Amino acid sequence: MTPEEYKQLKAFARQDGALLSLLWIGALFCYVRGMTSPIMGTLALMLIIASPFFAASRLRHFRDYAREGVISFRRGFAYFVLIFFYAGLLLAAALYVYFAFIDKGYLLMKLTEMMSSEEGRQAMQAAGMADQMREGLKQLSEMRPIDYALNMLSFNIITGIFLGLPIAALMQRQVANVKNQ
Repeated sequence: MTPEEYKQLKAFARQDGALLSLLWIGALFCYVRGMTSPIMGTLALMLIIASPFFAASRLRHFRDYAREGVISFRRGFAYFVLIFFYAGLLLAAALYVYFAFIDKGYLLMKLTEMMSSEEGRQAMQAAGMADQMREGLKQLSEMRPIDYALNMLSFNIITGIFLGLPIAALMQRQVANVKNQ
């Protein structure tokens, strides 16, 4: 890969990472709103599930338009991982801002309410997870905003690596398709 091709790869990945981060930030908003509205919670889940498909479509767009229909597995994998990296950076910044300045304990309070309700207690006891849930809520209450942000960044990078392998394999193309005109 030449230096110009590497710059092109990073530039397109930054743009597509920014677009993916908008999808993830929208999912975050829907998740927070989903604490009181089941429809928004479902929408958050749908946005999260759609994100690898969105990233794959952006990889296909990069392959077909910037790379003229040809992309190797390595380049496709690097592109996919960079999309998740750049999107993860922007989501981490958004999470930090949310937990540091906006949340004020709202999310933890809602989780505690859900687990304290009669249905939540019964579900946790039936699953044998009451003690684990209390410990998990205690750990969440001790986390700082930067901890949430860094955990999500790490998770997104690892997810990009694992999802990038099969998607890059599916999207690789050694010879451009020539369309009959």
